[in-house]
Amino acid sequence: MKALIINCSPVRNGATARIAEIIGNELFDRYDIKSICIDDYSFSFCKGCRACHKTASCVMSDAPVIRGIMDEFDEADVIISVAPSYWADIPGQYKAFIDRCTPWCNTHEPHATIRSGKRGYAVALRTGPGMPECERIIGSIEHFYGHLEIESCGHLGLTSVEYKEDVEPRKEEIVNFCRSI
Repeated sequence: MKALIINCSPVRNGATARIAEIIGNELFDRYDIKSICIDDYSFSFCKGCRACHKTASCVMSDAPVIRGIMDEFDEADVIISVAPSYWADIPGQYKAFIDRCTPWCNTHEPHATIRSGKRGYAVALRTGPGMPECERIIGSIEHFYGHLEIESCGHLGLTSVEYKEDVEPRKEEIVNFCRSI
């Protein structure tokens, strides 16, 4: 079985990356792990032309970049998105990716598809102490999963995490979460 872990942050080596690394290490014995960082990809914002509503594919010149990421989604059995809070929601880079996934969205026909039977998990982190912000991030990720027909199977919200060193005291929570994946 294959697991795809997505660092949804533009920071490749911060707290979000550390959480993704812990998850990868915990799942290593049970899954073939692929980890990506959304900031490793360069693509434009969706132009809202809706051509994909008729063709199930994007007409923008950088569409192959999005198809490449979606190929990773297609190959995975489990997808874990790890996202920090950027003004109370997912980072713009990840939101731009989600917008570009409209060809795979099940709200119009025809639409592109990925293999069925996938399980999705969401991990949200924020610097402040309140959980509602994490819940909003989790909701954004799970909403995206729903339109791709990925079953949302679990989530974890971590508050008061700003820097990598803030992750270590929370490692046991992350490890326990990984037992459900």
